[in-house]
Amino acid sequence: MSEFLRRFAADFARLDGHSLDRLDALYSADILFRDPLHELRGLPALRGYFAGLYADLRELRFDFQGFDQVRDGEGYLRWTLSYRHPRLGGGAPIRVEGCSHLLWRDKVYRHRDYFDAGALLYEHIPLLGTMIAWLKRRLA
Repeated sequence: MSEFLRRFAADFARLDGHSLDRLDALYSADILFRDPLHELRGLPALRGYFAGLYADLRELRFDFQGFDQVRDGEGYLRWTLSYRHPRLGGGAPIRVEGCSHLLWRDKVYRHRDYFDAGALLYEHIPLLGTMIAWLKRRLA
């Protein structure tokens, strides 16, 4: 079990729109951050991304279930993201499971998130969500 991963997850879970200055303690200046929707390079870009994210959401929470170090400086976090957005899903809570692959030295320099982008976003957009639900029923 990795103490680094546990500490990173606890610090990350405490982030909000008013504490983005703490990203410097978690990530290196040359961070490469990827998820199914974005690729960002550098701490200023990551800070801008998170600032926009927190500005649009009513609520955002990560619950971490797994801390899996595979070798020195490399591991995975398994998590559930819960959030509420006024224009998605009628403002109801949305939950998505995912995992993060992290590479670190003293700080994380590569962060890649894996999750279902449809479950996170597309299924909750009014017209698009209806079409996706229809497609899922047809393919089931």
